[in-house]
Amino acid sequence: MCLLVVAWRRHPRIQLLAAGNRDEFHQRPTLPAAFWPDRPEVLAGRDLTAGGTWMGVSRGGRFAAITNVREPGAEPGQASRGDLTADFLAGHQPVEEYLEGVASRAERYAGFNLLVADGEQLGYFSNRDPGGIRLLPPGVHAVSNHLLDTPWPKLKRLKDGFQRCLSADRLDRASLFSILNDREPAPDEELPRTGLSPALERQLSAPFVLGEQYGTRCATLCWMESNRGHVRERRFNPKGQTEGESGFDFTIERVSERHGKE
Repeated sequence: MCLLVVAWRRHPRIQLLAAGNRDEFHQRPTLPAAFWPDRPEVLAGRDLTAGGTWMGVSRGGRFAAITNVREPGAEPGQASRGDLTADFLAGHQPVEEYLEGVASRAERYAGFNLLVADGEQLGYFSNRDPGGIRLLPPGVHAVSNHLLDTPWPKLKRLKDGFQRCLSADRLDRASLFSILNDREPAPDEELPRTGLSPALERQLSAPFVLGEQYGTRCATLCWMESNRGHVRERRFNPKGQTEGESGFDFTIERVSERHGKE
């Protein structure tokens, strides 16, 4: 996941609404969003190289997403960042407790931004943010490849469009996907300076990244109502053409509810 916006407790019916794009090398093997056979609680796409995920939900109403921090030339981490999302989705720890565990071993990973929610709290932690663990208030929060709410042009455009969609009476999935499909690069004077060439900064400045080798692989929407969860995933080829879509709707079963049925 390289671009993500989350509305937390900003809608009368929807507790959490998230929209994001995953940018990755097109050759990296990936499975579409699905419930995982080895972790049946988890509904997410899957990276077949390291086994984790960039964004997903669980049958218990949990949510997790991660973005990389752009650090040209940085050493790879000792462990996969995608495990941080998968482990949260498959587990039962409260948000703050889980993030405390992540913080205790944060040096094992390359730079990341991690957002997790359990139905009670939405939390954020980055191993590049000296502010440490944050429990986020109701509102709209967004992240790309720097720290939370860093005002990169594509983040501002996504966040502005997302907030307009929130003001509608119903959830307009077509409009949300359209916002994620914005392929216009930022003006050169607004480009971030992250150590890449100007041409690459320009290419990566669009919310939807086009590139033969590297680009937006999928766009995902997920939202949680009081007892229902929903996921929509749209996948793209190197030309930016849609090559597949998936949709899931499921009943959320909290841990206490499942135990009561046993």
